[in-house]
Amino acid sequence: MKKSEIIKEAKRVLKIEIDSAKTLSSTFNNAFYNVVKTIYNTKGRLIITGIGKSGHIANKISATLSSTGTPSQFVHPTEASHGDLGNITKNDCILAISNSGQSNELNNLINFAKRFNIPLLSISSNKKGILFKKSDHAILFKKPMEACSLNLAPTSSTTMSLIIGDAIAVSLLKMRGFKKSNFSKFHPGGNLGKDLVKLSDIMHGPKELPLVKDNELMSKTLLVMTKKSFGCVGVINKSKKIVGIITDGDLRRNMKTNIVNMKASQVMTKKPTLATSNMLVGEALNIMNSKKITSLFVCINSQPIGIIHIHDLLRLST
Repeated sequence: MKKSEIIKEAKRVLKIEIDSAKTLSSTFNNAFYNVVKTIYNTKGRLIITGIGKSGHIANKISATLSSTGTPSQFVHPTEASHGDLGNITKNDCILAISNSGQSNELNNLINFAKRFNIPLLSISSNKKGILFKKSDHAILFKKPMEACSLNLAPTSSTTMSLIIGDAIAVSLLKMRGFKKSNFSKFHPGGNLGKDLVKLSDIMHGPKELPLVKDNELMSKTLLVMTKKSFGCVGVINKSKKIVGIITDGDLRRNMKTNIVNMKASQVMTKKPTLATSNMLVGEALNIMNSKKITSLFVCINSQPIGIIHIHDLLRLST
């Protein structure tokens, strides 16, 4: 295929999947509400299952739910028939995903749910399928044309199932009052976890603060700056509030003067950028990058309680 043909094919796939997704609006109805409400009221876990490509989608939806406050576990229907049904309790509910709603591999799970009176929820496109008929609450989407040129490989249908799953997860997130602060508990690694950690969790405490009084001579200020190794020193007034900061740049700007005999207040940069203990790491990193600074004093009413260096923030990514 030529370059132009490949691009044309990609755009064709995009259009088909977008058109399919647009039909989902009518899917968000009473049935959708009942599914979400059932999951919300479940005392145990949400067991999600599916076979083939639907299984991969189910696994992803389960992961999204677990990370946004809804305890969830993916159970492969074949494995369920060989012992994993024992993991499902009467306090759980089951969400089965199948485009056709006729997958034989789901039968044992369906029968198990009915036998032990476990709520069975489903996402499918076949109103005549056994899954739809056996479900307590069923989300039914319009059977789409697959983006596959043969109209065979699950493409549009899996996209639609994924969108429905995301809609369920986000609806539950809002119902549970899930906040940004909760994300840091479930996403301790990666950029998401990093960006949601508070400065109070990683800042250097009061004993490590590089501070001098505003009338301190630079001869002593330089010693404090060297000893603390943050590349800066905070200048405080009689009220112990930061009124300025001295960095390597301030020292270079005053190299031609008799700097050691000057007072800290004469060398400092006034009104430095300060941070609060509740500031998130992501916000702090953005500030430091935009202002081209390497350290931030963490303060309460301009009184320093900690300090953060850009290396502390970057270390979270490694």
